[in-house]
Amino acid sequence: MHRTHSRLLTLAALSAVGTLALSACADRGGAAEGGEFPDGDITLVVPYDAGGASDLAARTLATEMEKSLDTSIVVENRSGGAGSVGLDYLAKQEADGYTVGYLPVETVMLGHQGYDIDPAAYEPLGQMVSVPATIAVPADSEYETLDDLLTAADDGEITVSNSGTGSIWEAATTALADESGASLKPVPFDGGAPAVTAAVGGQVDAVIAGISETSPAHADGTLRVLAVFDEEPSAALEGVPTGAEAGHDVVIGGWGALGAPAGLDPAVKETLSAAVAEAADTEAFKEIISSSGNIPMNVSPEDFQPYYEEENERFAGIFGD
Repeated sequence: MHRTHSRLLTLAALSAVGTLALSACADRGGAAEGGEFPDGDITLVVPYDAGGASDLAARTLATEMEKSLDTSIVVENRSGGAGSVGLDYLAKQEADGYTVGYLPVETVMLGHQGYDIDPAAYEPLGQMVSVPATIAVPADSEYETLDDLLTAADDGEITVSNSGTGSIWEAATTALADESGASLKPVPFDGGAPAVTAAVGGQVDAVIAGISETSPAHADGTLRVLAVFDEEPSAALEGVPTGAEAGHDVVIGGWGALGAPAGLDPAVKETLSAAVAEAADTEAFKEIISSSGNIPMNVSPEDFQPYYEEENERFAGIFGD
């Protein structure tokens, strides 16, 4: 074949490939330009290991959202650094709606603890779970009430396990110490399960963790929950007082929202937030969350945004930022 003719065929082929590639990109990005969204799979980033409470909430929500969006949602776990690894990854993704993430309360905490995490880098799409903090002691502990435990701190430091440095449960320990004046020493573990196990085994005086982590041990008699730090008592912990009822007006805990990198096209945001609201309203989702002792929520982005900003300011105060 003549060299010039061969070259022309090659250029034609490359041009065709380029046209197809541009067409594919236009199709995927079409939502921002009036096209239909979604037209492909969505990735949901969870900043924790698989199997935990946050992962369960995210996966259950994803399953329900798939029905209304008529597409697959692939859950991707990126754990580490008290959630900072996954959150940092999410913030750096394109704001096209095809990558979303589970936003835990640590989203508004980590930036006040030296991590390069900025709450403004995320666009909340709705809150779907609340996780009040609890404090518990080993079943054979001499401390029968929250006041018993805090009074004992006058004679020496009380050790309190939590799910890790930078976690909401470490922050809850700090908040309780500040409110009560008690000397509480946070003892970080790699997750809520080992923190609870340490308390069951008597390695620490107490543990602060979420209801879903302490209520099973309370039910089987290996832990005794002294208080739940919420505005209302928990149905999962019958007879356990709130912090205020126990004499210490502390309300603190985790929460979970779905979010995306900031800068979403309004139409894409509306589609995703509507799917979040629909999924959070299903009996399947509410049952999974409630059965763990946590509280199912269904808060719109517009109503959640002010709370998100208030929480950011609150933790700035807790961590002295």
